[in-house]
Amino acid sequence: MKKIFILFGLFFILTSFKVTAHEYYLSVTEINYKTESQSLQIITRVFVDDFENVLRKRFNNDIRLVKDAEEGPVRKMIERYLGQKLQLKSNGKEHQLKYLGKEYDNDQMILYIEVEKVVPFTEISITNSILTDLFDDQKNVVHVKVNGVTKSLLLQKNEDKKSFKFRN
Repeated sequence: MKKIFILFGLFFILTSFKVTAHEYYLSVTEINYKTESQSLQIITRVFVDDFENVLRKRFNNDIRLVKDAEEGPVRKMIERYLGQKLQLKSNGKEHQLKYLGKEYDNDQMILYIEVEKVVPFTEISITNSILTDLFDDQKNVVHVKVNGVTKSLLLQKNEDKKSFKFRN
C-alpha cells in the first residue's frame, strides 16, 4: 500500500514540471461511486505522447492528439481503446463504459468516463491494462472510492485485474 502512495506522489511531483520525454510509465485512475446517481465516475490520467503512440500503433499512424481533434475518428479510437483496456464489474455484473471526453494538463491527458445504472454493490472487479501493450513496465494506479472509503491498487502487465470488497 505504501508503494502505491509513493508512486502516486511521485507521479504528481514529476508531472508538475513540463518535460519533453519521461522514463517512467504510469497512469492514475480514480473511480468514485456516486450513490445518489447510481453511477461510477472515472477519471484517468495518462501521458499524451504515450496515449497518442498506442492509438497510432493500434489504429492509425496519422492521428494526433490535440485539443481541437476530439471529434470524429480520434474520439472513436479513444472509446474503442478504453473499451478494450478498462473493464469494470460490480457484484459480477460487467458494465459498459461511457467515454465522456478529455482535456489536457501540460503533458497529461485527462480522460472522463462514466458508468450509469450501477446499483449499490459489495464487490468491484477492475481490469486496467492501459498502455501495457506499448510498455512492459507500465504501472496503472487505481483508486476506488465507495461510501467514503477509498481503496487503492497497482496493476501492471500480466497482473492487470484485481477485486475489492466494500460494505454497504
